[in-house]
Amino acid sequence: MKIYLDPGHGGTDPGAQGNGLNEKDVTLDISLRLRNILINQYENVEVKMSRESDISKSLSARTNEANAWGADYYLSIHINAASSAAQGYEDYIYNGLSDSSQTAKYREIIHGEVVKMNQLIDRGMKKANFHVLRESTMPAMLSENGFITNAHDAGLMKQAAWRQDVAQGHANGLAKAFNLQRKPAPSPPPSTGTLYKVIAGSFQSKENADKQVALLKSKGFEAFVDTVVISGTTWYRAQAGAFSSRENAEERMNTIRNAGFPNVFISVE
Repeated sequence: MKIYLDPGHGGTDPGAQGNGLNEKDVTLDISLRLRNILINQYENVEVKMSRESDISKSLSARTNEANAWGADYYLSIHINAASSAAQGYEDYIYNGLSDSSQTAKYREIIHGEVVKMNQLIDRGMKKANFHVLRESTMPAMLSENGFITNAHDAGLMKQAAWRQDVAQGHANGLAKAFNLQRKPAPSPPPSTGTLYKVIAGSFQSKENADKQVALLKSKGFEAFVDTVVISGTTWYRAQAGAFSSRENAEERMNTIRNAGFPNVFISVE
C-alpha cells in the first residue's frame, strides 16, 4: 500500500493564517505524525510526503510526483479559513466523481474515523475541483482540519495532543478503508526487577501535587500523588505510570510531555 501524504502549502506560501498560526506549520506537523503512525504500526505500508520540511512546492509537482510513484492513495492535509465564526471539519473529493465511486466510499470511511477524534464540528463530506483531487490518477481526498481563523479551532491546533489525535483519526480511517494489518506487538523484555516511574511534577506542597494530578486526569492520564522523603524533605510527586521497561516509561513520558507537561521525568527504583 503506497500512500502519498501532502501537507498543504509550505515555504513562501504560508497558507491560511490566524490566531498566531500558519497553516503550513500545522499541516506539516499533523502529516509527520500521521506518517510515523502508519510506518510504525502497520505492515506493508509505504509513505511518501510532498514535503518533510518548510519548503515551497507547486501543486503540479506534488501530483506529478504522486502519479510517477504509483501511489495507491493521495491524502492532502489542510487547515481552513473564513470568518471568525466559521469552525469545524470537512473533507473533499473531486467534483467529477459520483457518490457511488470508490473514492467516495474510501472518503466516507476515513471521514467517519476522523470526526471521532478531532473534537470539531462535523461540516460534512463535500466535493470540489481542487488541483490535487483532479490531477491525481489515484483515489484522492483533501481534509480541512478546522478553521485557523476561529479561536476555538485554533486553540486546539496549538495543542500537540490534538494534532496527534487528528493524525490518529486519519490513520484509523486509512487502516479501515484499506484493511491495513497491524504489526505484531514486540515481545516485552525480560524483567530486571527495576521499576521506572513516570513523574509529571514534584512539589513540596501537597495541594499543588493534587492540582497537577487533577490536570493530568483531565487530559486522560491515570495519575496519583506519591509521597517520598529525600534528604529529610518531603516531596509530593504526581505519578502517571510505572513500568518494568524503560522504553515503555519513556514512551509514556513523551506522550505526557507532548500533552503540555514539560517537567515530566523518570524515577528509577
